[in-house]
Amino acid sequence: MMLDSIRNIFSIPELRKRVIFTLLLLAVYRVGGQIPTPGISSTALAEFWQSQKGTIFGFMDMFSGRYMSKMTIFALGIMPYISSSIILQLLTVVWPYLERLSKEGELGRKKITQYTRYGTLGICIIQGWAIALLLQGLTSPGGARIVPSPGLPFQLLTVLTLTTGTIFVMWLGEQISERGIGNGISLLIFAGIVARFPAGLGGIVQGLKNGSWNPIKIIVLVTMMVLVIGFIVYVERGQRRIPVSYAKRVVGRRVYGGQSTHLPLRVNTGGVIPIIFAASIITIPATIAQMIKIPALQGMARQFNLGMPLYNLTYVAAIIFFTYFYVSIIFNPTDVADNLRKYGGFIPGIRPGKNTSDAIDEILSRITLVGAVYLALLAILPEFLMTGFKVQYLPLIGGWLDRVLPSWFTQGLQVDFYFGGTSILIVVGVAMDTLQQLEAQLVMRHYDGFMRKGRIRGRRG
Repeated sequence: MMLDSIRNIFSIPELRKRVIFTLLLLAVYRVGGQIPTPGISSTALAEFWQSQKGTIFGFMDMFSGRYMSKMTIFALGIMPYISSSIILQLLTVVWPYLERLSKEGELGRKKITQYTRYGTLGICIIQGWAIALLLQGLTSPGGARIVPSPGLPFQLLTVLTLTTGTIFVMWLGEQISERGIGNGISLLIFAGIVARFPAGLGGIVQGLKNGSWNPIKIIVLVTMMVLVIGFIVYVERGQRRIPVSYAKRVVGRRVYGGQSTHLPLRVNTGGVIPIIFAASIITIPATIAQMIKIPALQGMARQFNLGMPLYNLTYVAAIIFFTYFYVSIIFNPTDVADNLRKYGGFIPGIRPGKNTSDAIDEILSRITLVGAVYLALLAILPEFLMTGFKVQYLPLIGGWLDRVLPSWFTQGLQVDFYFGGTSILIVVGVAMDTLQQLEAQLVMRHYDGFMRKGRIRGRRG
């Protein structure tokens, strides 16, 4: 069935052009990501990045498709565009001008997109200059300078190169969204993450050869991956449907309304953004400790290493906080209740207006807690596989727990996990949305979809 659907995709001229166009632009993105930024010693840079795991630089490197660790022309990746989009989204709540634009339909969205591009340009210039200044003062663990010839020419060239690279990546994403299949920005991040998969398989094969891996360990890992992906698909499609009825209206000889529908509230309304916020905050102590060589500060930063109790506790708390914070910004129950009343809609048994707003807010708060716990579990699981939970550092009971608990709990499976919580959520979500778009195109042209029974649904399907 799947092979038939793939053949059907390439038998439809318009769909075939869209798919090939998307693949070609993704190939351009991958090829361009191998071109290094001028003026940097690649050997010294590789040594430096080996010591940056767990810092904010490592987090930014993931979203750039691992191009930042190689300092290629796409080193900033699409992260400045994402940051600009998030900033504009947050400003929409507090700035009345942007709030009015967001309600003006297509014209308002185009204006906000234009401001997002300007913001991306400004963030690129600031980040590019900061990276240039930082690289000039860094040396590898062996003492070699990362920038052999520092100075203003290197700074200007780096800013120009990185800014141009990000603007080009942003253009690639917009072209894919407009003329290809799927969301272009999401697909670029998807491509950068998935490109690491062959290296992961190579590491497993090498581990089998040298004895660090065994078949049982691989079976456990594969089983866990399948279960996690199935769990993500299940939760991402999860909705709480609030019944909504519309009163009948007579306009001339026509009768409008009198129908029932539902208001869908997603379990994971915040998407991957809360994990991004939390991970950015949690990596700050390790990043500062890398720059400022103070023993007391470095000792405190060690408490924020992977698997440490303080790290896990802070990470989970930050994810739950940012989930509620972000959902409160992007979903306003008062606006929803006002729109329902404006068009004659109401929730059965609840008065329109404030009562409806309070009811929606109460339901949203409950399912947001479920979504926050889901995101926290997803973020902690990869770290558990890599390092386990260092319970011995807990006060009073740490030593006893370390003796009682099994080694796989305290030391992990020692797996070099190539897909973190953020990565796997992005990969599964983008794959679901892209397959849904492909299937919609097939069904619209009277072809069968990817499944014999039912239809593939994306995160909002």
